[in-house]
Amino acid sequence: MESEIWTEKYRPSKFEDIVGQDDIIKRVKSLVNSMNIPHLLFAGPAGVGKSTLALVVVRELFGSAWKDNYLELNASDERGIDVVRQKVKDFARTKAISKVPFKVIFLDEADALTNEAQNALRRTMENYTSNCRFILSCNYSSKIIDPIQSRCAVFRFKLMEKKDIDKIVKKISLNEKIQIHEKAVEALFETSEGDCRRVINLLQTTASISNNITPDLIEIMVPSAKPNDIKVVLEYALSGDFINSKNKLLDIMLRESISGSDIIKAIQKEIWNLNIEPELKVKLTERTGEIEFRLVEGSDEFIQLESLIASFILAGRGK
Repeated sequence: MESEIWTEKYRPSKFEDIVGQDDIIKRVKSLVNSMNIPHLLFAGPAGVGKSTLALVVVRELFGSAWKDNYLELNASDERGIDVVRQKVKDFARTKAISKVPFKVIFLDEADALTNEAQNALRRTMENYTSNCRFILSCNYSSKIIDPIQSRCAVFRFKLMEKKDIDKIVKKISLNEKIQIHEKAVEALFETSEGDCRRVINLLQTTASISNNITPDLIEIMVPSAKPNDIKVVLEYALSGDFINSKNKLLDIMLRESISGSDIIKAIQKEIWNLNIEPELKVKLTERTGEIEFRLVEGSDEFIQLESLIASFILAGRGK
């Protein structure tokens, strides 16, 4: 098996190779075909093709000379105002070396830029429009200030669907000569939650162990809380058995090395499969969200999960 990272190996180089986001691809392609694009803002979750589309846009515009007319910066690493004033401004003020009259600057994870840097960036975008176009990529567009959003054509990406993951997995299995069970594809999709990059990385990891990829192999590579185990924890709690519920939860966390946040997500999904009243499901979901917030803020995982179990015990008693 090659040591090459598959995420780079299978990165599309033209519009036709991009899987998913069909509406966005169609609109962006029409802009590129006119050889003139506005500033672009790609917003959406990780691993859905934002950075890939930005590279395809640049390759289509400049051809073989794309590297001379393209600057990529990761704003999460270089997020201060000095980066905008120096690197970005210096690149933006020079003329393009091609038939296309502008260069392209790609700012990945632009929502990590400080407010001061974003305010400096909006002036740069305004002053150097004739020489440069900006493509901004972010997970949360709400963290981008309104003046920048108003200067951009905003495209909102969505998580990859199962049919899109199927296409990618089939292509890789043919090229790498590996066998992937149908249920393994489902397991990949559920584990990745629509993140294409995670699917490809997980495939490469499992393929380094065996060319026959099964659901069991994927579970070994990605420890996660099994729905049946979580169901047992919740059923103990609803029946009023706090000790067994707590011990089972501790066993899951230690045996599978699963974090509290992953346990919370599994509990949230399993709530809706419980045989309880819909109103109670809603209240327990709300309680789950509160505990998740506390975990994010740095509270002790097991104490907070014990508190959640106590809420299920009260729910089982009608309280």
